[in-house]
Amino acid sequence: MSVEIVHITRGDKVESIHRGDIVAVDINNNIVFNYGDSYKRTFWRSSAKPFQAIPMIEAGGIEKFNLNSTELALICSSHGGEEKHVKLAQSILSKIGKTVDDLDCGVANPMHVKTYVDMLKKGQIFTKANNPCSGKHSGMLTLGVLRNYNLENYILIDHEIQQEMLKSISNITEMKINEIDIAIDGCGVPVFGLPIYNMALAYAKLGDENRKESLRRISIAMIENPYYVAGTGRLDTIIMEETKGKVLAKLGAESVYCMSIIDKGIGIAMKTEDGAYRALDAVIPSLLLKHGYIDNTEYENIMKRVKVDIKNHREEIVGKIISAI
Repeated sequence: MSVEIVHITRGDKVESIHRGDIVAVDINNNIVFNYGDSYKRTFWRSSAKPFQAIPMIEAGGIEKFNLNSTELALICSSHGGEEKHVKLAQSILSKIGKTVDDLDCGVANPMHVKTYVDMLKKGQIFTKANNPCSGKHSGMLTLGVLRNYNLENYILIDHEIQQEMLKSISNITEMKINEIDIAIDGCGVPVFGLPIYNMALAYAKLGDENRKESLRRISIAMIENPYYVAGTGRLDTIIMEETKGKVLAKLGAESVYCMSIIDKGIGIAMKTEDGAYRALDAVIPSLLLKHGYIDNTEYENIMKRVKVDIKNHREEIVGKIISAI
């Protein structure tokens, strides 16, 4: 059963409560700690992206197309659609002989609010490159070009690209393919349903000091380029910047959140029951501090950059978002 993980206060009273489930798993499949149901099933959403890059890397895509570490970070990202993100997606596509029009992720407005507003003011049209999943789709096209696949309907579950993704997810989570639920993600590709325990296990492997080469490349790319994993003001970026790569962090839609404790072989996965993102800025830093994965200075620096104040229309602080664990 899900437990209380975050309280929303007004004055000195609790006004609202977010519940959720959290589990940490080590490289030997042991549960390190948990809150709520360690085997809560949910869809992995964008927290699966680092592992969807594995087939492209292992097929030699990095070398074939001279992709750099920053571009690999974007392939693993849910970026904010900021100008630098868009240009980097275009760079990947250019290297593989494709354009933004070849992406099948759909057009989306930038997640980064200032970019969204600025584009509206300038009368600029949102494109598929602004979609937070354009990096992932660029990585999928990279695999398809490398394998010489027919790229028509590459987003469908029976396409060779998606079958390679599914096998990668099965291997890294130690689940049989028929044990993984399949639905459709926000960008049109298959999304994977599984217990948060198995998600945490995958992130433990991503943080293992003896991780295989493809996972090492992914983890280094993400922690060395945190801006390209998320963007301005985003929790993933803030955590990786303030911990200087000790903690790798990746958001998924509907408030799924996964982390690797780098070189410790520990993975953490959580799901907020109601899908509320506002819970994450409070609970994630508190969780890391409580279990000794960050120090007090790192915690304070993170908290200076996240949004945990409840303000009224007069910009007065009238409450707080507070971790309950």
